[in-house]
Amino acid sequence: MADLFDSAPLGDGVAKGPRPLADKLRPQALTDVIGQEQVLGAEAPLGVMLQAGVLSSLVLWGPPGVGKTTIARLLAKETDMHFVQISAIFTGVADLKKVFEAAKHRHANGQGTLLFVDEIHRFNKAQQDGFLPFMEDGTILLVGATTENPSFELNAALLSRAQVMVLKRLELADLERLAQRAEKELGRALPLKGPAREALLEMADGDGRALLNLIEQLCAWKLETPLDTEGLSSRLMRRAIKYDKSGDEHYNLISALHKSIRGSDPDAALYWFARMLEGGEDPRYLARRLTRMAVEDIGLADPKAQEQCLQSWQTYERLGSPEGELALAQAVIYLALAPKSNAAYVAYKAARKEAKRTGSASPPKHILNAPTSLMEEQGYGEGYAYDHDEEDGFSGQNYFPDDMKRPVLYQPVERGFERDLKKRVDWFVKQRARKNS
Repeated sequence: MADLFDSAPLGDGVAKGPRPLADKLRPQALTDVIGQEQVLGAEAPLGVMLQAGVLSSLVLWGPPGVGKTTIARLLAKETDMHFVQISAIFTGVADLKKVFEAAKHRHANGQGTLLFVDEIHRFNKAQQDGFLPFMEDGTILLVGATTENPSFELNAALLSRAQVMVLKRLELADLERLAQRAEKELGRALPLKGPAREALLEMADGDGRALLNLIEQLCAWKLETPLDTEGLSSRLMRRAIKYDKSGDEHYNLISALHKSIRGSDPDAALYWFARMLEGGEDPRYLARRLTRMAVEDIGLADPKAQEQCLQSWQTYERLGSPEGELALAQAVIYLALAPKSNAAYVAYKAARKEAKRTGSASPPKHILNAPTSLMEEQGYGEGYAYDHDEEDGFSGQNYFPDDMKRPVLYQPVERGFERDLKKRVDWFVKQRARKNS
C-alpha cells in the first residue's frame, strides 16, 4: 500500500509515455528554481538551513505554479531523505497511518522521511494534530503546501513546529527565463512576435506551470509565420483569474479595495473593484461593503456618501448585472474622493467601551420621567431644565451617571462637513463650561 504514496527517485527514467513540457523542465537542483530567491538564496531561510545541514519542518505558502512541489522534492534530494508525497484531498486517516508506519520503519533503519503534504489546509484539526508526534520524534520531516493563509487554516500547534516560507507569484522576468528554458528544450524559438510574446507571459498570470502548458499548446500548432497579439488571443484563452470568493484572495482583494478608498485613490479603488467583479464576486457583497466604508471611513465628513452607496445599491437591484455595476463603480469613485473621517466610528467604539465599564450606573434622576407619585417622591425629574426654554436653546445639564467622569467620545476632524460639526461641538463645550461654573 505504501507504493501509492512513495515517489520514485528523481531522474530514474520510470516514465515511458510522452512527458509534458512542465515535467521535462522540472528543476534538478534548488539553484535551478526560478523566482524564489527570497526563500532559496544563500542568505535566505532555506539556503541558510541547508548550509547548516539542519532542515526543520516547513509550510510552503504561495499561489499555484510557483514551485512548491518541486522545492519539496529537491529538499529531499539535498538531504538524502526518502520523499513521500500525499494530497490532503485524497488521503484519509487509514492512509495516513500507513504512511506513518512506513516512515517509522525507515526511521528505525536510519533513514529519514520528508513527507510532502499538498493542500495541507484541507486536513481538519484532528488530522493536523495527528502529524505532531511524528514531527516531534523525528519520524518525519513535514513539508506542507498551501495556497491559503496558514494563520487561518492551520492549527497553532502545527505552525509552532514548522516554519512558514512565503513563495511569490512569478514576475514577468521570471516567466521570460522559463520561456527561454522551454525554447532550449524544444530546440526552437516560440513562433511569436515581440508584443505577442509579452501577451503570452501575461496570460500565465504568474503561474509557471500555466505558462509551460500554454507554450506546449502553442508549439503544437503548425504555423508558417509568427503570430501577433491578436492572432495569439484568438487561439489561446487567458488563464482563469485566481479568485476564491470564500478564500484568502477574497479577503486580500476586499482589503485592497477598502484601503484604496480610505487612501483617496479612485483609480486603484476602481481597479480592485473590477478585479473582484472579474473574479465572479457578488455585486451585492460589494454594495454592502461600500456602504460600510462610507460609514466607517467617511462618516459625517460627508453624510451624502452613505446616501450615494444606498442609492447605487438600489440602482443595482433594479438594473441587475452588468448595467447596475456602473452605479456601484460611481459609488467607488465618490467614496475615494470624499473627505475622510473615522471620528464617528472611533466615538462609537469608545462609547461601547465606556458602556461595558460602567454598565450598572443609573442615569441621573433629573433626566428620568416621573409618571407616578412615588417616583416624584424619589426625586425623578426634579431639577430638569427644558432646553427649549433657554434663551440659546441649551441648558448645559449633565446627562451622564452622577458618579461617572464625563468622557470625550466624539472628536470631529477639520475636514468636509465635519468641520462645521466641530464648530458646534466647541460652542457647546464652552457654553457647558460657562453654565456650570
